[in-house]
Order: sequence, then C-alpha cells, then structure tokens
Amino acid sequence: TPVGRLRRIRPPTYPVPLVLSAITPMVHAMTSIARWFRSTSAAVLAVFLAFLPAWTVALGAEVSVGSSAPIFTAVDDAGQPWKSTDHVGREIVVVYFYPADMTGGCTKQACGYRDDMQALRAKSVTVVGVSGDSVRNHQLFKQAHSLDFTLLADPDGKVAEAFGVPFTVGDKVVSAEIGGKNEQLARALTTKRWTFVIDTDGKVIYKNTEVKAAEDSKAILKLLASRVPPTAASVP
Repeated sequence: TPVGRLRRIRPPTYPVPLVLSAITPMVHAMTSIARWFRSTSAAVLAVFLAFLPAWTVALGAEVSVGSSAPIFTAVDDAGQPWKSTDHVGREIVVVYFYPADMTGGCTKQACGYRDDMQALRAKSVTVVGVSGDSVRNHQLFKQAHSLDFTLLADPDGKVAEAFGVPFTVGDKVVSAEIGGKNEQLARALTTKRWTFVIDTDGKVIYKNTEVKAAEDSKAILKLLASRVPPTAASVP
C-alpha cells in the first residue's frame, strides 16, 4: 500500500437467515420474561387491592370486651344525626353491623330484633343496626318489614372502622319489590356481620364476630338474662 493511503476494510457480512436464527431465541426469551412480569405484577396488584380494605380496617383500634365503646355519630334512617353519647350511659346499647338491606340473612336478623323488641326494651335496651346502605335504603328496608328500631347509614365505613369491623368496598345493587314497586338498593360498601353490646358504664360487655343472623336477638336476650361477666361474653 502506498504511503499516505489508507486501506478500507469492509466489515464481515453474514447471511440473513443466520442472523435471524441467532436473535430469534433471544427475542422469544425477552417476550416471555415481559409476559411473565406483566402477569405476575397483575396478580400481585389484584391480591393487594383485594386485601386493601381489610388492611385499612386493621389500622384502627381493636374494640374488645372490657374496653370503652367508641364514640361515634352517624345519620339515621330519618336523615338525622344519631349520637352514641345520647344513648350510651343511659341504657344498654346493642350495635349490630350487617352486610346489606333486603338480603336473606340480614332480613332474618332484623326481623328477629323486631320480634324481640318488646322484651329488649323491657330491659332498657336500645338497638341500632349499621350497614353501608344509604338512608333511603334503610327507609325502604324498614317499610318492607315493619322494623321498629333505628338503622344507621355508614356509607364510608367510619363507624365500622371505629369498631374494627372489616368491610369491603365495591358497588353492589339489591333488587326488591317494596310497596308494589321494584326498587334498586345500591351501596358502595359491604360490612361484616358483627354484634356488640355496650353496658350503661360505656364498656363493651359482648362482642360476636361469628353471628348467626336468625339467632342474634335471642343471643342478646340470653346474655342479658344471665348477665355473664364481661370477660366471658366475647365470642371469637
């Protein structure tokens, strides 16, 4: 090569089929990894979202037998504020949480309290039912089954959280014929079925997290008849 002149060196060339055969497995592997990551991430996210409401409730203080009852205010079925301080200390207060108006178990539970209300009031007991339903839903529920006690609307779960009651968030609708009309009872929150009894000293004397809906009112009457010491009255 003459001095001062550079020789151009061409890069090696490879047949196209050979290049494709070399990179295709790599592309497939990367695609599989991406798909696995997406599916795994989606599954983890789904589990996280499924348990998020329960985790939120768990952050609240646990209410147990012997502890002071939470102080709370909620809107009742007449659209008026219902304050626990107006009742606790003056009478025995039963606060029962239930999933939804106009559903099978909840109707049995409410009708049980209705049928036993005279006996409960004779023992100076006030009963309030709490769910994520709206005031209107409660009004329809009371109308359909002639309920003679107060129902509290807890659409944001604040009362449930105060008592440590688990709930799930999600839109649900119950269809029911009430007063000759087909009604749609929508709610955005569903509460677990738990029952508490607050004595006249403001202490919780009974907590049931495994409530049998149709037998709930009878269990309260049995409790009051025997006056079981507070430490023995909790049902896990």
